[in-house]
Amino acid sequence: MTRQAGQLQSDYSYHVAMRCNNREFRLTRLECRQILLYAIKRCRDKFGFNGFKLYAMCIMSNHMHYLLEPKQPEDLPHIMHQLNWYTAMCFNQTLNRTGHFWEKRYHNTGLQM
Repeated sequence: MTRQAGQLQSDYSYHVAMRCNNREFRLTRLECRQILLYAIKRCRDKFGFNGFKLYAMCIMSNHMHYLLEPKQPEDLPHIMHQLNWYTAMCFNQTLNRTGHFWEKRYHNTGLQM
């Protein structure tokens, strides 16, 4: 069963949140925070400097918040896939673990700019 496309609109910014699997406190180490910053840089390189604007990011001990504006609204799922895939791979390697790192799919809320 495929997931229905969300209501993504042009000229909107999106508050995006995702949580660590099982609500575990996995984002407490400095290395994890460095991985997140590097993943954003890689994502910016992949989508181009103007591919999205990152207005804010908040790293909590078991979840994350982004406030970003994709250039095209349909790019948001691709941006989040890239960020979540890369960070999960790096976190699992760094923390010597396997399996899902992020719980479920990210949640987003559109904000008209």
